[in-house]
Amino acid sequence: MSANKGRPDRRRAARELALQALYQVHMSGASAVEVQAQFLSDQDFKQADKRMFGQLLRGVAAQQESLDVMIGEHLDRKLSELDPIELNVLRMGAYELSDSVSVPYRVVINECIELAKVFGATDGHKYVNSILDKVALNHRAIEIEAKQNSSVR
Repeated sequence: MSANKGRPDRRRAARELALQALYQVHMSGASAVEVQAQFLSDQDFKQADKRMFGQLLRGVAAQQESLDVMIGEHLDRKLSELDPIELNVLRMGAYELSDSVSVPYRVVINECIELAKVFGATDGHKYVNSILDKVALNHRAIEIEAKQNSSVR
């Protein structure tokens, strides 16, 4: 059995918890630090990557303004008109696309689509997909081009 067995599930669980925490920050106005402390005491992290959870929560909260600009360039409506779940999924995706280059762009987008399917509105995942595809073109162009070139061969 490899040492990484179960790692994707732990990362997915971390993303789910981070989304829930970001939603709580968004709705309550509490700080990311306060919400993180609450989650660490109230939630079971046996199945989640605790470090990744903290990085996502604090990173998205710290870079929210720049992430909103990054996302806003591709929206067909105002940020304030987005559902809070989709907005926070988009922020997480934009954060990972710009700051977590070790995670392949398709993995980031697919994970965000799954989050939107589970927690968002009925077709919210389609919107998340279309916006994050455009963000990826801006922030992962070299990776996307390399993938397209390798699939052509």
